[in-house]
Amino acid sequence: MRNPEVLKQIYLDANATTPVLPSAAAAAMKTMETMFGNPSSSHVCGLQAKEIMVQSRRKAVEVLGAGAGQVIFTSGATEGIQTGILSALYAAKSQIKVGEQYSILYGATEHKAVPESLKHWNRILEIDAKIVAIPVDERGTLDMAFIAREVPNALMICTMAVNNETGVYQDLLLLEKTIRTSNPNVYWMVDCVQALGKTKMDLANISIDYAPFSGHKLYGPKGIGFVYIREGAPFTPFIAGGGQESGLRSGTENLPGLAALSVIFDEILGLGEKQFSPTSVLKQFRAQLALSLKHAFPTVVFNHSFDNSVPTTLNFSIPGFTSKEIMDLFDAANIRVSSGSACSSKVTRSFVLDAMGLAQWQSESAIRMSFGPAMTQHQIDAACERIQHCAQALGHSCLLRADGAIDEREELEGLLQLKVGGSCTWLYADKRTHSAVVIDPLPELSNRLLTILQCQKLSLIAAIDTHGHADHISGRVALAQTHLADQECDELGWPLNSASNTFEGQSFNYIEFGEHCLVHVATPGHTSDSISLLLCDKSEFFKGNLVPRFTFCGDLVLMGSVGRTNFESSNASAMYDSLRSLAKLTAKQGLLCPSHDYHNEFVTTFDVELNRNALLQSVIDAQISADEFISAKTALDKHIDDEQGSEIMCGAFIEPCSRVKVSEYDSDSLAVRMQSHHNIKLIDIREPHEYALSHDQSFNNNVPLTRLANFIAQQSYKKGEEIILVCRSGSRSQVAANALTRLGFEHVGHLKGGYALSH
Repeated sequence: MRNPEVLKQIYLDANATTPVLPSAAAAAMKTMETMFGNPSSSHVCGLQAKEIMVQSRRKAVEVLGAGAGQVIFTSGATEGIQTGILSALYAAKSQIKVGEQYSILYGATEHKAVPESLKHWNRILEIDAKIVAIPVDERGTLDMAFIAREVPNALMICTMAVNNETGVYQDLLLLEKTIRTSNPNVYWMVDCVQALGKTKMDLANISIDYAPFSGHKLYGPKGIGFVYIREGAPFTPFIAGGGQESGLRSGTENLPGLAALSVIFDEILGLGEKQFSPTSVLKQFRAQLALSLKHAFPTVVFNHSFDNSVPTTLNFSIPGFTSKEIMDLFDAANIRVSSGSACSSKVTRSFVLDAMGLAQWQSESAIRMSFGPAMTQHQIDAACERIQHCAQALGHSCLLRADGAIDEREELEGLLQLKVGGSCTWLYADKRTHSAVVIDPLPELSNRLLTILQCQKLSLIAAIDTHGHADHISGRVALAQTHLADQECDELGWPLNSASNTFEGQSFNYIEFGEHCLVHVATPGHTSDSISLLLCDKSEFFKGNLVPRFTFCGDLVLMGSVGRTNFESSNASAMYDSLRSLAKLTAKQGLLCPSHDYHNEFVTTFDVELNRNALLQSVIDAQISADEFISAKTALDKHIDDEQGSEIMCGAFIEPCSRVKVSEYDSDSLAVRMQSHHNIKLIDIREPHEYALSHDQSFNNNVPLTRLANFIAQQSYKKGEEIILVCRSGSRSQVAANALTRLGFEHVGHLKGGYALSH
């Protein structure tokens, strides 16, 4: 694989981890090569090694302002958290009075390592205290009144100095006053991982009992950390064994890690190579990044106040875009950011922003941009320039109104599928006449649809729902106000002035646009007002051939199911008739485009569904009566679980969707395959803005997932061609390969690990 124009990486995810400072890496390497003795050994080599440990500890004490408190070296923050919690709860257990109820408090925005560890040790030690989250306000500040009320009965309280997602810091002195006024003896642990090197520490003058730290969050290597233990605080070793660390933490010390930490401590103390910028400069960097984001994305919303957060973290959301979309965009531009905590990267919402009471869309769209004190002005300038490039790329895809877009905007042709959760919106554009129809418009996509229509200079012919949706308000209103103000239509948006044509004795209303006809077919069942819309070739339609290219079937047929019929306006008997009539009317031809795609299968066909849905097949083949269908459907709908998520499930899935086998390649095996097979079609399935920012020249075809349905229709007679797909990480390419294979494409593979693992 080759891409001669790879953009240099800009790393803005320092709260997840940081690169090791070259000087720290050199110190670690030197220790491994020449100072490799065991600190427990009494010979010269061991004594030299021990001195490294002694000096590292001395510097740590100075950095923390630890005074007479102890600093114990660990493998990282998680071990430090376990050490503090185990020590506190083991001591607290001996103070418990029979018959009384106790609590353990932690901040609602705490890193998940803390509450999960609390639950673990509460269970293991059989303390059975109630674990309670301390609420925060919209600024992320802990509720002091709540603490004052709850802490008298608490065995332990856990807070954090600086939040890892928002950078919000707590007023530790106010916290101390609140805690100690109400309970002088409660054990207090403060997660200080994100505070190191960003705020001044003076632990000897505050009654924090335990404070864990991590090396890799501040330019040290992974696998090294330390924990502060206040003088007089109870301590129970988390790891027993050879008695290292004066018996407090057994296990041979990580000497290379300690040597690297020593260099980091020198930087904090101002004794090193002066690679850390002061807070005033870091604030300027944040302001510059924030201004760049505002310029690139004028509607950007920052999810925290800069007044009570460290200057190295920005958490923001962009209306109309999910966090994954922005992550993919930035990654294509070789800017590394995060959608939240790196330790919970699969979570689609931010529990931190939820706890702060921010809007759901902000939580679902949140992006964290973070840097460390070693950031340079040159790096910030490069990041700001690249951010503008990202906005231009979105302009290229017509997803953002942006000047100076990359090359010229790509003209939209055919079917576009947009999704919010499991719900789908469909837009079909006719390039020749610059006209379009939108089907099942979701309100969350209104601005995006308006931007696409404006950018592409498309005339909207109609915006139509396939039924009245129970789980959301239609997005038709915003579209109609802008583009269809004078159009008279029914409650679903179907134009009242549409023409009609007769087919096999039935009259069907239709609208024309370009070389197409959109045909209205009543298909009640899921709801009484349900319709299907058949997109047909106009010339064939007027010849009496009703063969659709796409059938927008609403929730009549879903991938792996049929629509539910347990709404008040549902009618299973009507669905039975609708299924049979639609299959007959279309001769089971063309692609089915439902209103929902819960399992990322994009589109389907009658044949595919008949092969895996026995109930559907029995209906189409008249193997059961309408009454038998009603009985079976009633039983099926009992499997629907509306509590699975925030959206209503519109069909029952009693078995997981079937997996199909696709070929997987790495860079080497792909190269071998291409040498022996010269007709392979290589396709990059990322979105056009990602493709415009960077792509491998071997993958010179771009078929984004949002246009995969259109590609499937175009390739319906070429299913024997060999196709290999690629994306950023291999996830989307695998999803697309599964979909194509399920629809009968015979030779589909993908690049496992995507571009991320291909170089």
